[in-house]
Amino acid sequence: MTIDLTPPPVRHVALIGNFPPRRCGIATFTADLHAALKAGDPDLTISTIALNDPGVHHDYPREVGYEIAQDNLSDYVAAAEHINALNPDIVCLQHEFGIFGGEAGDHLLSLVDRLRAPIVTTLHTVLTDPTADQRRVMDALAQASSRIIVMTEMGRTILARDMGVPANKIVVIPHGIPDMPFLDPAFEKHRFGLDGRRVALTFGLLSPNKGIEVMISALPQLVRDHPDLIYVVLGATHPHLVAREGEAYREDLARQVSALGLERNVRFVNEYVDTHTLQAWLSACDIYVTPYLTEAQITSGTLSYSVGLGKAVVSTPYWHAQELLSDGCGVLVPFASPDALAKAVGDLLGDGRRRDELRRSAYQAGRAMTWPVVGGSYLSLFAQARLGSPLATTLVGLRPSVTPAPEPSLDAIDRMTDGCGMLQHSRSKVPDRRHGYCLDDNARALMLASEFALEGLDTPRAARLANIYASFVDFAWDEDAGRFRNFMGYDRDWLETEGSQDSFGRGLWALGRTAQATDDHGLKLWATALADKVIPASSFLQSPRAQAFATSGLAAFLAVYPGHRPARLLMETFSVRLLELLRANRRDDWIWFEPVLAYDNARLPEALLRAGRALARPDMVDEAIEALAWLAERQTAKEGHFRPIGTESFGLPHETPQAFDQQPLEAWATIEACALAFETTGDAQWLTHVETAYAWYLGANDLGLRLALPDGGCFDGLQVDRVNLNQGAESILAWQFAALGVRRLRARSDGSQNREEGQEEGSVAACR
Repeated sequence: MTIDLTPPPVRHVALIGNFPPRRCGIATFTADLHAALKAGDPDLTISTIALNDPGVHHDYPREVGYEIAQDNLSDYVAAAEHINALNPDIVCLQHEFGIFGGEAGDHLLSLVDRLRAPIVTTLHTVLTDPTADQRRVMDALAQASSRIIVMTEMGRTILARDMGVPANKIVVIPHGIPDMPFLDPAFEKHRFGLDGRRVALTFGLLSPNKGIEVMISALPQLVRDHPDLIYVVLGATHPHLVAREGEAYREDLARQVSALGLERNVRFVNEYVDTHTLQAWLSACDIYVTPYLTEAQITSGTLSYSVGLGKAVVSTPYWHAQELLSDGCGVLVPFASPDALAKAVGDLLGDGRRRDELRRSAYQAGRAMTWPVVGGSYLSLFAQARLGSPLATTLVGLRPSVTPAPEPSLDAIDRMTDGCGMLQHSRSKVPDRRHGYCLDDNARALMLASEFALEGLDTPRAARLANIYASFVDFAWDEDAGRFRNFMGYDRDWLETEGSQDSFGRGLWALGRTAQATDDHGLKLWATALADKVIPASSFLQSPRAQAFATSGLAAFLAVYPGHRPARLLMETFSVRLLELLRANRRDDWIWFEPVLAYDNARLPEALLRAGRALARPDMVDEAIEALAWLAERQTAKEGHFRPIGTESFGLPHETPQAFDQQPLEAWATIEACALAFETTGDAQWLTHVETAYAWYLGANDLGLRLALPDGGCFDGLQVDRVNLNQGAESILAWQFAALGVRRLRARSDGSQNREEGQEEGSVAACR
């Protein structure tokens, strides 16, 4: 049997980038990606973090929940803490040199270095000749990212070949485009006063690298043969260029047009147009032109848009154009060649059939780039990235080891307790009153507090807490109905008339274990008296785990009161049922009580083993040990660390067990069951399993992350890519039981070793 490591679906994404009304291509892309992700999964939560230009604050829509001032380093640190508090499944980062502060944008590293969630980075620029600072930033970003998205195969090649990024981190997902109908250019021309004109169009934030002057130089040749041609230059000047030199470049272009007498054939539209207006302009053009001056243009959103709308494209051979216009989707011309541009555009204007062929090929190719397709690709990649995060790959070389045990502590348990009982859940470490209390947790807390007092650990506080939990258990018992209630609201009203069978079993377990553990005579009398009422009412239990919890409680009770006939008869009944279940479900490769593995698994063979010892049933003992060994093997990863069955398996019969989310409860159950197996057999392999499960709390796990905290708290579980940052009652109790149990076991082992050494020294002395 193998454990399925497939991650659960992504439910929360933190999206970092520019966002409208900021005017740039990254802002448009981020907004479009946001919309595509929500369309692909309407239940997805997206927390958007936007970058602001220095000294600028934008009136963002409600989608943006957090802002970072580009040049303020402390903003990046604070944003990381905010994102961590949101606890998203994935951080999706849009990267472009120039939108982050610091040398080559290295302020960003103060954010990504602090993030707990896996990072998926989309690179909007891939540099072939980076500066030393740019290379430093890219190396750090690649190291921090679980996956890196580029929009072209050339981008993949450069990252792998020149930057040394592992190939399995790099994914090509094209620039997304709107899914628009295939329209005749005449459809939108009237809107812009272009009826009867042939239209060539270039779109984008205006800057010298766009090569607009080359196309203007080509126009005299073109308008001689096509006097109805108009070249539209659509887009505002790039804000960074305006900040440096104003509109000098646009004014130079206007002077060039005037000198060539092309005023009737060139129109400058100095606007930052919205998506719908852009689509209308693109629809109205006959030929789209991108005369960029160098090949080092890895991505062009405007080129993607034009292809997706089915435009005949003429372009210089920059990298993105080479890939996107292959297979008959456009025409490539040499860089900075007005003659080549004039010929290519003129040939298409004179050959309507050829122009329509290019349009149809482009439109068909564009279907793979529409936002619904691209959004789906991002969602699929997010799920994969959770397994491929840097955190999830830190396990190399990790092996179980005997870790010095921190002292058990009641601090975190006390924090979760009020005068009524122990609260169920928390938000981070803060008790969450919304979910109130339950018998399950207070029964476990009663056992732990009693055992702390018995060990002489924080005795006054342990005794005080034990009385609180005993009072809760006592109140949970409905004597008229002969049943335990489980869930109680914070207002102290019961939320049900009868709890689950498992909670009933845990109630009996707590009574038996408390009676055995406590040296408080009054508490022992209470537990004994209530157990005398609960035991006869327990025969209705049918759930295997409820019977297991009850059996363990009965075994503890009988250790104190060996002549208690109802307890012995009920233990015999439940243990025989467990043995029958084990035999009925057994197959060649399946030695277990049920056809599935679910929660608190080790409690089943532990209960059967306790009963077998108490009843002097070697068959029960042998088969319990065999089942526990089978479970231990399946809970041990090939690297040697503990890997419990995850909660994603629950309720999925006949499915391959899932590895996540892993719960602290499973490690505690394994520790107690394996400690009992060692006590029974003396086989040291069980000590190894105890230490391996214990080390899981301390970082010897699938992610190499510690769950146990110095103040006695414990995170709520190990997710596919991080810990669950909440610290609920069940998790804290599980960790403290584990710490207390290992402390006892190590103390006994040390004592045994000292006794053996003393006996050996005595024997040697006698021989002398």
